[in-house]
Amino acid sequence: MAVQTITLGGGCFWCVEAVYELVDGVLGVESGYSNGQVRQPSYEQVCEGRTGHAEVVRVRFDDERIPLREILEIFFTVHDPTTRDRQGNDVGPQYRSAIYWHTPEQEAVVREVHAEADRALGGRVVTELAREDNYWPAEAYHQHYFVQHPQQGYCAYVIAPKVEKFRKTFRQRVRG
Repeated sequence: MAVQTITLGGGCFWCVEAVYELVDGVLGVESGYSNGQVRQPSYEQVCEGRTGHAEVVRVRFDDERIPLREILEIFFTVHDPTTRDRQGNDVGPQYRSAIYWHTPEQEAVVREVHAEADRALGGRVVTELAREDNYWPAEAYHQHYFVQHPQQGYCAYVIAPKVEKFRKTFRQRVRG
């Protein structure tokens, strides 16, 4: 087993987390904040949009079971990488589309898949690409949010459709 970690921002971290918790080969998902200036930010600080952080998930995966390329293909399918600082009604720099790599080898794959997505979407991809920096885990109540609150309004109307899209599009990748 070869374990890797990649950090992804695709709007609200609850949405991204809910999808990757279902991916076969993913070993763990943690919601957090990344690539901002404030040390150990709180949710409230990040929501104000002045810390520079993006809401992200750290995805730990076994790259012998699912390669980084497929992790990224799922990412580009389950969120809109063409809207700057926005996913649906979630607006602000904390909701930006972002991929933060952990190794130089990951950077090469990230740039390649990003370029492919950009070509496929007519040159409109605005996903930020950078090395992960100043990561801080989100508060405990944000972890595994969709699993714990599936009937909550945001979960039912925003997250559930994204999870369903993942299930239909990547049927062979859903954890069995």
